[in-house]
Amino acid sequence: MSWTVTSLRISLLAAVLALSANAFAAEGAYTPQPAGAAPSTLREFRFTYHADIPVQNRSAHKVEAWVPLPREDAFQRISDLKMESPALVRIVEQPKFHNRVAYVYAEAPLPASIPLTVSFVVTRAEEAPSMVVAARPLPEPLGGAFADYLGPDKMVPLNGRIAAVSTNLEESGATPLEQARVIYQYVTDVMKYDKSGKGWGRGDAIYACDVRRGNCTDFHSLFIALVRARSIPARFTIGFPLGNAKAGTIPGYHCWAEFYSGGEWVPIDASEAWKHPERHDYYFGRLDADRVAFTMGRDLVLDPPQHGQPVNFLVYPYVEVDGAAMPQGEIKTKFEYDDIRDVRK
Repeated sequence: MSWTVTSLRISLLAAVLALSANAFAAEGAYTPQPAGAAPSTLREFRFTYHADIPVQNRSAHKVEAWVPLPREDAFQRISDLKMESPALVRIVEQPKFHNRVAYVYAEAPLPASIPLTVSFVVTRAEEAPSMVVAARPLPEPLGGAFADYLGPDKMVPLNGRIAAVSTNLEESGATPLEQARVIYQYVTDVMKYDKSGKGWGRGDAIYACDVRRGNCTDFHSLFIALVRARSIPARFTIGFPLGNAKAGTIPGYHCWAEFYSGGEWVPIDASEAWKHPERHDYYFGRLDADRVAFTMGRDLVLDPPQHGQPVNFLVYPYVEVDGAAMPQGEIKTKFEYDDIRDVRK
């Protein structure tokens, strides 16, 4: 095939999603770092996601890559999305969780590497649902649209040790909101944010339950497992954090969780609460505006379908060369942001 630069300029702000204007009037967002920084109520910034996929096997016939794209919802608007790559690129809506990917495809003769740069403007508001609504003692949904948020994932089982710990924490007669608060307190009490050694970073709830340390994926996998073990729907979202500076390079991802109570999805950020104990109460029921959400869910079967196993979670590119998964460490990535507007209290 011949190689030409493909540049796509797509506005994702059109009538694809009806976004809630009220969410962007939310007050009280908190900047995660540093501890003494003034909080943001609304943040607008350009985000740049760059990936460079090496092609070490020059005799390979094809390369496929699934690169996550940002979400749109009541708290996050995306506009002015641009993509540049010498390969063929198209946006594909995924079968679950309203995720989107940039699907990259290239055939032989292949170059030494395939770069992709995605940039877009994010308008992000603090996520702060009504805790009065969430406190209503309504029966929780047991299936249907909530089935994906009630069952186990490969690394988030609901039986055995998880079920035993969850049962020990249970309070008789407690509402789902009260139960989730007890679990949030337990996770932030027993876990330690510690990325030493091996095993952390996979979102393994059993590892987190037994070893009691890890990063944000481990904190929130344990929370989700313990909540789901009580038949309370819970879900996983991953993206990137922003620093307090007006522009910068982002070293890696960040994730968080939500649970369903009283008709509301209630967010929590247990790992940030552990790192910032002065904001412990804040991070139960609120998320600051200093982040960008990309994808939701675990054990993802992609579209077009990958040849390999379901993807644990998708925040970095997933790449296959002739149907074989490329090790994540071989893919070069860089993430940057530049503030357009940062509203502070």
